[in-house]
Amino acid sequence: MPGWVPISMPSVGKLYIGVGVSLPTKPEQHPFGQTACPITSTRRNQSVGDLELATLQELLVRSSRTFAVGIEILPEPLRGEITVAYLLLRVSDYLEDNQELGDDEKVVLLEEWRRVLDGSGDRDALIDRLGEAEEDTPDAFVARHAATVLEGLDRLASAAREILVRRVRESSGGMARWTQRGPVFRTEADLDDYMHEVAGRVGHLLTELFVLRLRGVGSEKKRMMALGREFGLALQTVNVIRGLHEDRDRGWVYVPIAFLPAPHIPVGELFDPANQGAAMAVLGRLVEKADRHLAAARAYIRLIPRRHHRVRLFCLLPLLFAVRTLALSRGNLNVLARETKMTRGEVEAITRRARVLGFSNRWIDRYCRRLGASVTEA
Repeated sequence: MPGWVPISMPSVGKLYIGVGVSLPTKPEQHPFGQTACPITSTRRNQSVGDLELATLQELLVRSSRTFAVGIEILPEPLRGEITVAYLLLRVSDYLEDNQELGDDEKVVLLEEWRRVLDGSGDRDALIDRLGEAEEDTPDAFVARHAATVLEGLDRLASAAREILVRRVRESSGGMARWTQRGPVFRTEADLDDYMHEVAGRVGHLLTELFVLRLRGVGSEKKRMMALGREFGLALQTVNVIRGLHEDRDRGWVYVPIAFLPAPHIPVGELFDPANQGAAMAVLGRLVEKADRHLAAARAYIRLIPRRHHRVRLFCLLPLLFAVRTLALSRGNLNVLARETKMTRGEVEAITRRARVLGFSNRWIDRYCRRLGASVTEA
């Protein structure tokens, strides 16, 4: 999401806070076991209560400690609503990205998940099916506890619940379409279409929640919806760059054929040692693309009033991490062989400065230029 989730390609629920980093965290106040605690409250007209939120928090931390830290920044009720949104999208991610199921079954289950979300599907049957997930991954962990996540959705205020259901259904439908279509991106527009489904729609989801909950945002909704999509594409493009070394192993190479400097090179062979020059040219195209989207992401944050500093910070941190990660990736041959990461010291320095100075739009622009220009200092 544009606050946004630590993403590893291709999924969107993995989109925000931390392009390849781990934020410093506070000591846990509650030890987490291996499975989620049961929800004991049955009052369906309440907001996400303390007991249930603790359960959802367990799922959040187990699936992404980095995003859990980002969520702590937000005020209620946004904190609870975005927690549920993130976890719903992790279930979608599992259905799209797991290694247990064939593509046909993935499509069937994604469509059934969409029906369950709007109340027309067999909820209990799908929960039982998701409980059979065997992978030892964050997505599978959340999928095995889909009942807990859906209970959290049930308890949200109706306006927020409607936004989450509509947007997660849209994203899941897009994932099903691309699963059917397969991993072929002929043009940049093809790649943008895929990234819109798994990331741009998350920008729309968050923007609608911000409009619902924040004073002074509604008048800019139309512009923020467009920029929110761009924000999602920015973070996802940086994720594409980070994942170049590993996505090919699962048969997905997130590079448009139109980006290849030599059309006779098959995309699947782009990263062979003999094609190193072509691979670096493609990396340059992807970096330029990410830069364009990140400019829109900065414009998005400028539209959030300064008095909503915690929401600005939630959006700002992944932007700054993406800018820094892009600087480390630019012209870096090592990107083709391993993941590019910031140091813990860089993460802490960026977080510290953003907390103090992130209210200033001028500072954000200056700091982004600094992070993007230097590979030695954050």
